[in-house]
Amino acid sequence: MPLPLRKKIGIVRPIGWPGFLVTLHLLLASPVFSQTSGNLKLWYDHPAGKTWESALPLGNGRLGAMVFGNVERERIQLNEHTVWSGSPNRNDNPAALDSLTTIRQLIFEGKQKEAERMANRVIITKKSHGQMFQPVGDLQLFFKGHESYTQYYRELDIQLAVAKTVYTVNGVTYTREVFASFSDRVIIIRLTANKPNRISFQANFVTPHAKSSIRTTSAKDLTLAATTSDHEGVKGLVRFKAIARIKLEGGELESGDTTLIVKQANAATIYLSIATNFNNYNDISGDENKRAIQYLDKAFARSFPDIQKTHTAAYQKYFSRVN
Repeated sequence: MPLPLRKKIGIVRPIGWPGFLVTLHLLLASPVFSQTSGNLKLWYDHPAGKTWESALPLGNGRLGAMVFGNVERERIQLNEHTVWSGSPNRNDNPAALDSLTTIRQLIFEGKQKEAERMANRVIITKKSHGQMFQPVGDLQLFFKGHESYTQYYRELDIQLAVAKTVYTVNGVTYTREVFASFSDRVIIIRLTANKPNRISFQANFVTPHAKSSIRTTSAKDLTLAATTSDHEGVKGLVRFKAIARIKLEGGELESGDTTLIVKQANAATIYLSIATNFNNYNDISGDENKRAIQYLDKAFARSFPDIQKTHTAAYQKYFSRVN
């Protein structure tokens, strides 16, 4: 199973560290860009809407997120670097090795065209040419009554690897912060307001995978379980699990069959974990459920300030190596 990540069918791509993602994004979008001492930010005065290229990319090498910054219906597109179609398989041409000596001899004899024709016939695979990197899906956040807003601002702080969205509704200023923590292996979404009891929203998952299940648990976790798709005759067997868990400061947390509902909180922090059954290119016997819950439990035990501090330190270790 191939590991290099790439953009395919309009999906998220983590591709290494957040700093590299940010550099890539500079080539794809045309935001207002400011660069001064201690100030590296991409900032916008409008949401991304439905435009994928305008969303802000975050990643920790394993997880990726595209933050659209939409007000009433926020979309955070997600992926994990081992979510691929298909499964371990051999796609080499069995005639290749037996023909290698003949192809070399033709080249030595100056018969380049004959060597090329033979190579195309016996070396090029007759089976699948590779698998597709696939998205996990989206975490959607719905904010009732936020249709009309003012003073909109969103940014990607390149020095901190944090995406922020700020806007005002009915005199209340709302702030969202998102980052992909390398040290804690989770994505963190923090929601606050400048007045108490104003954080109310619904959260749910959506996914393009046909073989999937979305539900909430008795502990009020929101979960997405899925298996990737078949491709070029190779059966999809990569399984993944995404879990969102919300920590409230005040307010109430309720759950429906497929939705978490936050009511009148002072602040909310969403801890998002994703894992797969992928061990290596030839082994997908891992336990995605166990991995996802282990990452989540470990991160959830920590406060937002603590986990943000650790994230910043881990990111700065690499980002600050160059000017």
